[in-house]
Amino acid sequence: MAVQIRPVLEAEFDDAGRVTALAYEVFGPEGASPNPDYLSRVADLRTRARHAVVLGAFEVGRVLGTVTVELSDRIPGGHTRPPLQEDQAHVRMLGVDPAARRRGIGRALMEGSIEEARTAGKRRMTLETTESMAAAQALYESMGFRRGQDQVYDDGFRLRTYELEL
Repeated sequence: MAVQIRPVLEAEFDDAGRVTALAYEVFGPEGASPNPDYLSRVADLRTRARHAVVLGAFEVGRVLGTVTVELSDRIPGGHTRPPLQEDQAHVRMLGVDPAARRRGIGRALMEGSIEEARTAGKRRMTLETTESMAAAQALYESMGFRRGQDQVYDDGFRLRTYELEL
């Protein structure tokens, strides 16, 4: 059966959030689990859905992964980011269930994100990722995203930036 990419319904938020957090558990510092507060934010689809579009990948009713697309508003919390520019969509928290990886789920979610951005009239898509997310970086680069300047915060936290012209 084909994987369906669509907005996550409110009744699916808890399950989809659990899957997204599961995808992030391996990306803590030096192989340790990430901060539990961060994993709670990753799992909190209800808050994200108030500010952005949350897409899910579904197969026979099972959540395989999610991605969040900021189209007009930033999701609160975490490091402070500048407001979105009028032509910009921004991808956040792409996560695929570890049991469903290497099946093209991340790519399908990103393609869905690009379609959401185009439908909203955006001309470019941006995203940030950490150095440890090498598979995600390879995906973004294979889709034509170009690496930008790293974003370094006052606490030393570093994010790699990417942009795709739509």
